[in-house]
Amino acid sequence: MLHTLITNKTRLKILLKFFLNANTTSYLRDLEGEFGESTNAIRLELNRFEQAGLLQSNPSGNKKVFRANTAHPLFSDIHNIVLKTIGFDQVVDRVIRKLGGLQRAYLTGNFARGLDSRMIDLVLIGNGIDKQYLLNLIGKVENRINRKIRFVILEPEEASRHMQEHPEALLLWEIR
Repeated sequence: MLHTLITNKTRLKILLKFFLNANTTSYLRDLEGEFGESTNAIRLELNRFEQAGLLQSNPSGNKKVFRANTAHPLFSDIHNIVLKTIGFDQVVDRVIRKLGGLQRAYLTGNFARGLDSRMIDLVLIGNGIDKQYLLNLIGKVENRINRKIRFVILEPEEASRHMQEHPEALLLWEIR
């Protein structure tokens, strides 16, 4: 849906890259390899986002490293639109919140790195999660969002070791 509103593919990739996970940072040459587009097209869009205040940059050696400006008044709105476009709102509402025993849910993999993908990777942490119920819910959500969901369930004791292997992990949900 977002590609209908934003027809510039480079701009759309930058939105996904930086507004899906606010901790994502990158520089021009890295984006060139990742997007498979010319540096000129990427530089033009990065400059537009930076001039609008949506991206911030910091020098790191001879590189200019970009990240989302989370203090921008539109950051939350753009972040939520990106999540809804991908279908994360349905994953959270229909799967994560309905699981008994769930303590935390993390997004890992390509999406956590700010890359669009057909696969959503989740790490679910808790005790006594009903796996059959989870598989049923995931099947329904996959059909709605037209993406596959891959998950791992961890007991709280084993979670910290596993999460150290995924520094890109993005906390989606936590019981309070």
